[in-house]
Amino acid sequence: MASSCLSFNASVSPNHDLFRRHPSSPLLRHRPVLISCTSPADGNNTTTPIETITKPRRTENTIRDDARLQRSTAANPFSARYVPFNAPPGSSEQYSLDEIVYRSRSGGLLDVEHDMEALKRFDGAYWRDLFDSRVGKSTWPYGSGVWSKKEWVLPEIDDDDIVSAFEGNSNLFWAERFGKKFLGMNDLWVKHCGISHTGSFKDLGMTVLVSQVNRLRKMKRPVVGVGCASTGDTSAALSAYCASAGIPSIVFLPANKISMAQLVQPIANGAFVLSIDTDFDGCMKLIREITAELPIYLANSLNSLRLEGQKTAAIEILQQFDWQVPDWVIVPGGNLGNIYAFYKGFKMCQELGLVDRIPRMVCAQAANANPLYLHYKSGWKDFKPMTASTTFASAIQIGDPVSIDRAVYALKKCDGIVEEATEEELMDAMAQADSTGMFICPHTGVALTALFKLRNRGVIAPTDRTVVVSTAHGLKFTQSKIDYHSKAIPDMACRFSNPPVEVKADFGAVMDVLKSYLGSQTLRS
Repeated sequence: MASSCLSFNASVSPNHDLFRRHPSSPLLRHRPVLISCTSPADGNNTTTPIETITKPRRTENTIRDDARLQRSTAANPFSARYVPFNAPPGSSEQYSLDEIVYRSRSGGLLDVEHDMEALKRFDGAYWRDLFDSRVGKSTWPYGSGVWSKKEWVLPEIDDDDIVSAFEGNSNLFWAERFGKKFLGMNDLWVKHCGISHTGSFKDLGMTVLVSQVNRLRKMKRPVVGVGCASTGDTSAALSAYCASAGIPSIVFLPANKISMAQLVQPIANGAFVLSIDTDFDGCMKLIREITAELPIYLANSLNSLRLEGQKTAAIEILQQFDWQVPDWVIVPGGNLGNIYAFYKGFKMCQELGLVDRIPRMVCAQAANANPLYLHYKSGWKDFKPMTASTTFASAIQIGDPVSIDRAVYALKKCDGIVEEATEEELMDAMAQADSTGMFICPHTGVALTALFKLRNRGVIAPTDRTVVVSTAHGLKFTQSKIDYHSKAIPDMACRFSNPPVEVKADFGAVMDVLKSYLGSQTLRS
């Protein structure tokens, strides 16, 4: 007969493994509750770490209220600060995260540095168990894939200041048919970051940035709103999270260079949208000048807070593989913050003992906006910005990426590769993926093209576990798909197009068309 759980064990042995490692841990409230279970068969009493299932009593409390009641009174041992990116040893320059600062004194990028010694007080198994215990819960704020790693993201923020749509926890899709049919691979995965609140991976970083702005405004810091330059997805995420928190958002968009689906998102969420007759790089220059003069908080990835949220997608991939490390991770690259964010997430997991290695990474660029690729092919010699040409992968149509130094650093550290995709290659790859059940964006087509090329050269083996990061939802880019399948794109063969067949409303005509499509051999069998 199965054991019956009869009582809570109020005096748990301090020798139990969960407590023995870290007896003073402020995080133990997130552990499974220990229950004494007595087996009717032998009467033995055993202490087993299992989750209790209790029906919550209906109250007027929100999940924020419940979080306040359960909040630990123990001192928070974790902290983070801004430091110059890749600062030389001995550098003393640092800033509180509550300061409004985007550049170091020398004009370089900043990075968020965590107190790694405090984090290392807890071993890798502890962090794995803690993060796993929060998946799929509605407990505020840990139901978010970002805030379930709060101690590694923004450890000092109050839970009440967090602005979250429970983003993250996105699908890691086994691309079985695509991998076998087109690449001869059986362990290919697509991380669908676009299955998110506003339809792109930008939600992961924006929840962190807007939460910090919410904190700053409550501290009466001079922040009247939040602004960004955008190729579409950043503005969608910013406007949604600001609207949720009641914070004004200001968006600079390049006129006639983003899809209508992307344009309508900030408009619907109440952002103040400026359509400017320039490209993304021109918008970026303007927003940096404006935020230097007005108390508008800069939300672009020049601000390193966003990368703290984006790095959780890398941690999430490891978590979804039960903490096994894939061989390759392929990320589309435009402004180039995301490739560094993924590296940072993987590296933190290695340094804190959750895994013993990191994957090799590939940054994939559109050939029409490929300054990193050209820099890589030159042997990392002098970087040269470019004027990006029009590409269907519009979100990465950037010729002067802000995070170039971050991307080069990450790729060098992980023995990474940079590849490019022409317009025809990326659109064909998108159509091939869609034909096997996906519905991806053109940027994911860029990443898949890189995979095709590396497979064809034998760099990626057929048995290598490979993850392609899909950065946005295909529904944001339906016009490009319509044009492809209509064969309406000049100078493009559209080899995998699947246009509808026009037929008369007549039984015989429909039967003839279906017989032709199905084939006589199929019908006979």
